Amino acid sequence: MEISTVGGSNTLSQGMPGGKILGKDDFLKLLATQLRFQNPLDPMNSTEFTSQLAQFSSLEQLSNVSAKLNDLLLYQNSLQNTLTAGLIGKGVRIAGNKVLLHGTADLGFTLAQDASKGTIHIYDSSGRLVREISLAHQTAGYQSCLWDGRDSEGNLLPDGQYTFSIEAFDTSGNPVNADTMTNGTVTGITFENNLTYLIIDEKIKVQLSDIKEIKGGGA
Repeated sequence: MEISTVGGSNTLSQGMPGGKILGKDDFLKLLATQLRFQNPLDPMNSTEFTSQLAQFSSLEQLSNVSAKLNDLLLYQNSLQNTLTAGLIGKGVRIAGNKVLLHGTADLGFTLAQDASKGTIHIYDSSGRLVREISLAHQTAGYQSCLWDGRDSEGNLLPDGQYTFSIEAFDTSGNPVNADTMTNGTVTGITFENNLTYLIIDEKIKVQLSDIKEIKGGGA
């Protein structure tokens, strides 16, 4: 008889055909039945009985530990949700390639090293390339480029959500690692499947773990 953990709950495995799993309540009933029907002239082996009781005691302790860990997790989630509410109205910088156009848009990115040139590619909600912006020399670290909201033909594009990517190269023409960033203001918070999401500028939903920087006021 072995103690195992299945699906987050502690159980006892009897080694029965088909790998049947017994919970602690089932184990206690089985033990009581075994004591009830044992032969008084040939009682159960005391060593085996003691071993089973020890395993049951260990199972009970594991169950109590599991319950306390679940309570701790619920407390941590509650505390995190309370603290997260303080981010509403704050400007944030997050990892991601989404950007909201309101006349203009700030396209942020970080470079792993200096780049001699680069190109920003901007796409509409359908994934169609609408603009390419050429970049001159950029130093390593965080950089940004202001998009005037126009497409490649100079036409003003409608406000809304767009995505962008960046290609960068060093003086030898080798690719430079670049990560796109999104700037915005936290306008709401939502909780789904035990995860906390921030709503940026009422449109973009991101995970709390994606935040790279929190600013004092709006973005």
